Amino acid sequence: MSQYLSQLSGLSTFLIILACGAHLFFFLVLWIWSRRDLKGIASSLDDFTRGLKHRSLLDSTGHLSDQIEAFLADVNETLDPKANAVDRKILSERVHILDEKRRYLNSHFFETCYNICRTMIEAYPLAGVLGTILAMGAALQLNVGSETSSTISSIVSHFGDAIWSTFAGLAAAILLMFINSALETSFMGLVENRHHVRDTVVRAKRELALAAGGDKPE
Repeated sequence: MSQYLSQLSGLSTFLIILACGAHLFFFLVLWIWSRRDLKGIASSLDDFTRGLKHRSLLDSTGHLSDQIEAFLADVNETLDPKANAVDRKILSERVHILDEKRRYLNSHFFETCYNICRTMIEAYPLAGVLGTILAMGAALQLNVGSETSSTISSIVSHFGDAIWSTFAGLAAAILLMFINSALETSFMGLVENRHHVRDTVVRAKRELALAAGGDKPE
């Protein structure tokens, strides 16, 4: 048992670094995922609003979230009863665009994955402390029944593993907290964009359906 504890305590620092690398990779995957979904939403809304008389024109270098909000503002303005009837007719003819490739609006899986990545950052300091405890436990197990001086020598010899394990856990947590703070605004913006798009899609289909029904001859 003491041998396994000693081996595990020696590997604790490496395992923390390995887990941190995997964590960084998952953040990269989430970032690519969010960019793809933002581009999908922006592309659909661009096709939906193309040709409107009063269409927002944003710089191509602008953030995708800003472009999406501008497109949604154009749609909501056009859905106003006092809006240009020609624009409303254009949207009515293109309403099928909102029903195509709507998988990017399914946000539950993305939000779950991001929540796991964000929450598990808190586990790294605990993993560092656990590595320290393992190192101390291994030292004590190796010297059960030994003299006090021998036990102290063994603890000192395992002290390096304990320190590096704690350092790795704290350093990984600090690094991942910084990465999360840099990406959180973008990820939460995607979630908000999805909610706004859902609400706008529901309103657009309802308003345009009512308008089409009202235009039918009796």
